Amino acid sequence: MDEKCIFCNQEGIILENQLAWACYDKYPVSPGHVLIISKRHVQSIFDTTREERQALNELLEEAKKFLDIKYQPDGYNIGVNCGEVAGQTIMHLHIHLIPRYQGDIDNPRGGVRGVIPDKRIY
Repeated sequence: MDEKCIFCNQEGIILENQLAWACYDKYPVSPGHVLIISKRHVQSIFDTTREERQALNELLEEAKKFLDIKYQPDGYNIGVNCGEVAGQTIMHLHIHLIPRYQGDIDNPRGGVRGVIPDKRIY
């Protein structure tokens, strides 16, 4: 645990299991945007144990079911930023589960490829 890390405080829990927890993103991309966060303070998904990855994946699936009921999105993007160069601003592992809705952008083609805008449409 890192006392300065906002994710080590585990505030606003909406779902959890033994090794991971979920909360709404404070700066949501869309309604229902959820973060799946490791309980252990690690920076990257590559720093997790097999058990932690399993717990994160189980909670990701549970969060999807929760969002399906509460928000009825038309699709999802799942993203993990690993390192500052990849856009990670909080150096505690978190997975974005972003609900997508028909018409939320004009052309969603390319999805997560949009992290490099010129490469999104192909």
